[in-house]
Amino acid sequence: MTIETRALREVVIYPQRELAASVIPRNESKLSAEVSGVLLRWTAEAGSTVHKGQILAEIDPTDFRLAVAQAEAAVDGSLARLKQAEQQRERSRALVARGFFSQEAQLQRDTEVALRRSELASHRAQLAVARRQLAKATLHAPFAASVKERLAQTGEVVTPGTVLYVLAESGAAEVSANIAPADAAGLRRAQEISFEVGGEAYPLRLLRIGGTVSAPARTQEVRLRFATGAAPPVPPGSDGRLLWREPQAHLPAQLLVRRGGEIGIFVQRGGDARFVALRGAQEGRAAAVKLPADTRVVVRGQATLQDGAAIK
Repeated sequence: MTIETRALREVVIYPQRELAASVIPRNESKLSAEVSGVLLRWTAEAGSTVHKGQILAEIDPTDFRLAVAQAEAAVDGSLARLKQAEQQRERSRALVARGFFSQEAQLQRDTEVALRRSELASHRAQLAVARRQLAKATLHAPFAASVKERLAQTGEVVTPGTVLYVLAESGAAEVSANIAPADAAGLRRAQEISFEVGGEAYPLRLLRIGGTVSAPARTQEVRLRFATGAAPPVPPGSDGRLLWREPQAHLPAQLLVRRGGEIGIFVQRGGDARFVALRGAQEGRAAAVKLPADTRVVVRGQATLQDGAAIK
């Protein structure tokens, strides 16, 4: 029998892994009406881009403006009554000091002032609510985004919860993929990760790997971001491949053999061939190896060897 050995450093490989991946926006929001009314106008069409704070739609504000005016009038009335109550209290205090007004009557004046202050606070709160409702009649973009869908229609009666727009945040895209738990550790240690689409590769940085395994695929979600700057070089919705190279040295699958229910390799130790089981090795796949770089690995003739066989 003829065998051949080579140093481990000469036969190890660093396999390239790949996964199907897609670019998704960090936020994809359905913007809904918060108040009821007739939609007067909309300002952005599907496919357009909007900036943060831009007006997207307006609901008829007439009823809300009337409610604000009514609340402002209530506040003015409360202020006038409070001022009158405070003046009466000051006059009664002067009369008490001169003995012309009882302490019980003075207590009633103090109570009246407290009630008027409470009434004023209540009316001011109602005014704030009315102004808030008026503000809700105008729909603003919560972030810079691309309009995916426009569901707003001029003249349509909307109610709270009616979806008017679907926005995808721009400038904050992430790459999403599903990875097998066995490959997660290699991705964490990888020095170079990229997203390949249309023949171009873009460097990525790992953000996080999900802590739960989904059924039935038995995978974990992984999220990454582009390392080329704030603006993603690939638009959201793009599909491609997530690529990385294993940092751990592996041995090619053709060098592996099975002995006694275990998968491993034969190495030369002195004049004998010794079987070394590789933890986690699978048939047909490269297996990770942690042995000295000068270890002599049997690369030909290993299929018929047995542990302890004398070789020369």
